[in-house]
Amino acid sequence: MDILLVDGYNIIGAWMELRKLRDEKLLDARDRLIELMAEYKAYTGWRVIVVFDAHLVPGIEKKNRTFDVEVVFTRENETADERIEKLTIELSNRLVQLHVATSDFTEQRVIFAQGALRKSARELEIEMEDIETRISKKVQEIKVSKPISKIPLTPEIAEIFEKWRRGMK
Repeated sequence: MDILLVDGYNIIGAWMELRKLRDEKLLDARDRLIELMAEYKAYTGWRVIVVFDAHLVPGIEKKNRTFDVEVVFTRENETADERIEKLTIELSNRLVQLHVATSDFTEQRVIFAQGALRKSARELEIEMEDIETRISKKVQEIKVSKPISKIPLTPEIAEIFEKWRRGMK
């Protein structure tokens, strides 16, 4: 089983699209990152956990699931790096391959020493762009191959049926 741990604010600060959203409204940037990670999860089948620092969202530790992505806000005075390190230790076993997405060099070294693989923010962004391209191609293939009607109709008959469907005469 593969698990991707994502340093939320680190990725938001590194990706142009998310940085622009963050500058306008941080909540929108967080939501967009979670949406993108949901696409990642759906495409790869990996378990995805996004970790956000509590210092930007004061209060107690909070965990929830959004779009089937696990979202963790750390406790006050706990950084995302610290939580990711704890999760790396907790989740490590022979059946799990951990991947940590962050561009924090120190964090990369620490998690690598614990047996997790590192992914820079740029690497994850490139991978996401590739996934989005593949999803778009697949949607286009489905659209092209899917017949509009199960019964072959002439354009004139199809137009009459469409008018009936819309309540026109």
